[in-house]
Amino acid sequence: MKYSGVGGQAVMEGVMMKNEDRYAVAVRKPDHTIDVKVSTFKETIKNKKLRRLPFIRGVINFIESLILGMQTLMYSASFFEDDEDEKKKKEAMTQEERKAQEEKEKKQEKAMMGGTVAFSVVFALGLFFFLPYFLSGIFHKVISSDTVIALLEGLIRLAIFIGYIALISLTPDIKRVFMYHGAEHKCINCIEHGMELNVENVRKSSRQHKRCGTSFLLIVMLISIVFFLFIRVDSRILQLVLRLLLIPVIAGVSYEFIRLAGRYDNRLVNILSKPGLWMQKMTTREPDDEMIEVGIASVEAVFDWRKWQKEENV
Repeated sequence: MKYSGVGGQAVMEGVMMKNEDRYAVAVRKPDHTIDVKVSTFKETIKNKKLRRLPFIRGVINFIESLILGMQTLMYSASFFEDDEDEKKKKEAMTQEERKAQEEKEKKQEKAMMGGTVAFSVVFALGLFFFLPYFLSGIFHKVISSDTVIALLEGLIRLAIFIGYIALISLTPDIKRVFMYHGAEHKCINCIEHGMELNVENVRKSSRQHKRCGTSFLLIVMLISIVFFLFIRVDSRILQLVLRLLLIPVIAGVSYEFIRLAGRYDNRLVNILSKPGLWMQKMTTREPDDEMIEVGIASVEAVFDWRKWQKEENV
């Protein structure tokens, strides 16, 4: 069985797991049953050679992960949006009216997803790239060294990133998402360490994983410090343009590191992975058994882990 590492993410009251081009979203519904939806992800770029190119594949993967993440988040949220009056209205509709309503909702969902993705990208760029740049510029009056200013910008970026994660983790909804994030990691670690995928084994598995998106984002922050430290121009406008143009390059380099970390287990890779694993202590929480059951359901919907373990003899 071809396997480059089953990957996933936490969603609202659930877990998404992806294996190759198939993904499953398992959600714990308000009635406490588990809903599992299996779908095929349509690749944004079909060219296989281009998708396998080092650094380019990282940019493609990042964009597709963002799109898929928004889709699965909106799907999971749909279980908690309809109130009783809305449900009764839908039940009273004819088949034709229900179909027309579903088509309308799909169009609204696509428009909302496009707007959400656009807003998320602009918000992230503003908060984690432009804001640190402008804040570090304040110190030009007292610091003459461009190198020190560039380092200061990177430190401000890291502080904003860590502070943002710490702040959102205080909200009850995000705490539960982080618990499902922990369930996702524990399920993957359970499989990759050759254990039977059940609640007991998942519970005692680690909630940290080197291929995590949290690690990827932190690596992006750290690598951006190196890039902006050595690639500089005098014009302030060109500096901003350069930062925008370098983001895909930084994402590509970061992806290659995460991919390398996930495939090899040696001292150097483990040391370099430590910051990302440390950050995961903030973005993952210990899940309860019901959350673990949701994680297991999402894995088993798209991945024959027993066959893989047998072939790999892990």
